[in-house]
Amino acid sequence: MDFDRFYSIIHPEDRERTRLAVGRAVFNHEPYDIEYRTVASDGRTRWVRAKGRAYFDATGAPTRFDGVTLDVTALKTIEQRREQMLATERAAREEAERVIWMKDEFLATLSHELRTPLNAILGWSQILNRETLESDDARQGLQAIERNTRAQAQMIEDLLDMSRISAGKVRLDVHPLLLADVVSQAVQSVRPSAEVKGVRLITVIEPSAGSVVGDAGRLQQVVWNLLTNAIKFTPRDGRVQVVLKQVNSYLELNVSDTGEGIEPEFLPHVFERFRQADASTTRHHRGLGLGLAIVKQLAELHGGTVRVKSPGKGQGSTFTLALPLAPIPDPLGSDQSEKKRHPRVAQGEPMTYQPPNLHGITVLVVDDDSDARDVIARILRDGRASVITASSAAEALEKLRKSAPALLISDIGMPGEDGYDLIRKVRALTEDAGARVPAVALTAFARTEARQRALLAGYQFHVAKPVEPSELLTVCASLVGRIS
Repeated sequence: MDFDRFYSIIHPEDRERTRLAVGRAVFNHEPYDIEYRTVASDGRTRWVRAKGRAYFDATGAPTRFDGVTLDVTALKTIEQRREQMLATERAAREEAERVIWMKDEFLATLSHELRTPLNAILGWSQILNRETLESDDARQGLQAIERNTRAQAQMIEDLLDMSRISAGKVRLDVHPLLLADVVSQAVQSVRPSAEVKGVRLITVIEPSAGSVVGDAGRLQQVVWNLLTNAIKFTPRDGRVQVVLKQVNSYLELNVSDTGEGIEPEFLPHVFERFRQADASTTRHHRGLGLGLAIVKQLAELHGGTVRVKSPGKGQGSTFTLALPLAPIPDPLGSDQSEKKRHPRVAQGEPMTYQPPNLHGITVLVVDDDSDARDVIARILRDGRASVITASSAAEALEKLRKSAPALLISDIGMPGEDGYDLIRKVRALTEDAGARVPAVALTAFARTEARQRALLAGYQFHVAKPVEPSELLTVCASLVGRIS
């Protein structure tokens, strides 16, 4: 047989593979089934599938090959296209998973980087606000620090809220409530900022407005976002009007302003995440562009809608939140007037916070950030605890052995060895060396996963930064048995 002539028409990339297949068929006296490309004299390439077997003479030498040769170029083309499509889909899926992972990591890092300075700012402002200050300027400055700190914390919560909503992890505590009460509370919370800016805030609530079924906290968040957005974009001497009324089987809340208005081309994008009409570096209004996106998502989770209209730039805008009325509880038509009244808590003396007494309790505080370490120590000393501080896991282990504190409070994010490494080493000590010391994880990583990881590592409590002094002292008192 003229094998050289046969191999000469086979594509160079398939030639050796075909040669080996033919060799096996001849050597083993077995059938062959091979695919290869042929190259014609004009350069055109075709895919061929050959099936058959070799025949031999008396000496065992091959004399001929009998079989079938099929042109499978069209099938190969379809197969290659399918493989390309699968590869493209696989790459797209991997990219989507990578983006989701990067987003989660970004949110965690962002939360950590913003919460760390917030911890010291908020902690010290609350401590000093409890002191007797004679200087009005000092008190005003401290109040501004706390106000702006909480505003920054709200931005973090917006980011985390959007992440939870996107992942379907938001849970609503729903029950019948009067939307009028929710609106009134939100209006009162934003009235000071409207007065400072010189914006008139007008409220019109229909007396017969019924109730809705929803999460009071989340609905107040929706109304608050709409109000703060209107005030932010309304100039001095402008007006923001809030109207709550019943329209058929829905309650509609209209928040109208005489502010900057919205360009027609931007109206379809108002409720999109991270979208702002002015996203330049010279924009006049701060924010992440998440507030209205959260409003839309929360409204839809309540079975409602939110829409916006604006005549154009400089002509104000109106946002309308529509929520379905709650089912009528008494179908027999009895008097509902009393049922519409939301129960009120009797007015009394404002509640004062009495911190737990940690006298005689020694606490070891571990944090690589000196400001954060100092503010935690000050909070604990306000609760009459004795405080030892350490700036690293290694220093903490040394002081734990020497001082035998009754409680350990450690930051998680530290260079070298983090808080997880520290608690694992503590739990590996002997009981006499402090293995069973109660421990609190204090961290700016505030996701649920971080809390679970802290508890699994060996901490009894996870407290997120920025720290509320009362919460930290209560946690500490609980761990050392000072709260029954």
